[in-house]
Amino acid sequence: MQSSSNNKAILLLDDGTFFEGKVGGKRGTTHGEICFNTGMTGYQEIFTDPSYFGQIIVTTNVHVGNYGIKNIEDESGDIQINGLICKSYVEDFSRPQADQSIQEYFEQAGLTCIYDIDTRAVVKHIRDRGAMNCIISSEILDINELKTLLAKVPSMEGLELASKVSTDEVYDLGDEENSDLKIAVLDFGTKRNILECMTSRGAYCKIFPAETSAEQIRKFNPDGYFLSNGPGDPSAMDYAVNTVKELLKDNKPTFGICLGHQLLALAVGIKTYKMHHGHRGINHPVINLNTGTCEVTSQNHGFGVDPNDIMAHKDTVSITHKNLNDDSIEGIRLKDKPAFSVQYHPEAAPGPHDSRYLFDDFISLIKEHQN
Repeated sequence: MQSSSNNKAILLLDDGTFFEGKVGGKRGTTHGEICFNTGMTGYQEIFTDPSYFGQIIVTTNVHVGNYGIKNIEDESGDIQINGLICKSYVEDFSRPQADQSIQEYFEQAGLTCIYDIDTRAVVKHIRDRGAMNCIISSEILDINELKTLLAKVPSMEGLELASKVSTDEVYDLGDEENSDLKIAVLDFGTKRNILECMTSRGAYCKIFPAETSAEQIRKFNPDGYFLSNGPGDPSAMDYAVNTVKELLKDNKPTFGICLGHQLLALAVGIKTYKMHHGHRGINHPVINLNTGTCEVTSQNHGFGVDPNDIMAHKDTVSITHKNLNDDSIEGIRLKDKPAFSVQYHPEAAPGPHDSRYLFDDFISLIKEHQN
């Protein structure tokens, strides 16, 4: 840790609001869209979720780092967030099984953190004013200079980021020799636990880069298509929307999560929109409109499917899930295709397992179509 006389850091928001704190991780300057996550655990999974690429996270839970870092809990090969804002940055961890401290983890990744911040004030500000860009610096402490740098940071709206976090090469997971279920995964920033939820159910998955054409994917001759989560604005992903449109013509079972949900909606003509401050946490209540049951869900998204536009497509699309906090759309199913999607994260990691049944539904749908 830096000495007390040499560890000052500044957090500056796009509207001119700023906070003073202390530097954690690597000394430096970083910027991105500020957003907050309300989960009380699972910080490592959050740091490594590709859907957070380009964002700076505020953790509402007071303590971060208190149970250390365990390598197998990463959801991707790298830390994906641009920076961290927290109240208590804990280097001494309690879990004997942990591989390293959060400070060692951040230093290796070159990640900058600001802590000893009133995160309640930051979160209340975002809830009132909405999502915006911010900058953290422990090397530039002049507010006017930081304002000049922050003005150059592009807005998340209109930004295509999925191709930056997707795999560069096609790869396989699962037991090819003994599996009779082949799933083509379009990787827009998929989490490892999503893939595990399919391979553990007997599926053999081939994971394709985000910009792979439908023609190339079809050569695999899969039994179903999976559209992954990922970062950025879905409306800026014409290449992916066109691929999904083409794949839907095959009438094969298709399942989308988060960004994949938004891309499925765009592929059938339904608009998406930038949310005021998004949903990020592990206790969001969602109602399944088909069963009437409530699911406690893990969520991470700043864009959503336009509920008004869905009504214009009610002959071809049905709403299957809604958020009980704000009535936003959390799930859809196509009436003329074996395709469905959800806005939240049924694989959890972190979060509850209430919605894991959706992977069972996807596997069952594939088997039905095989027969």
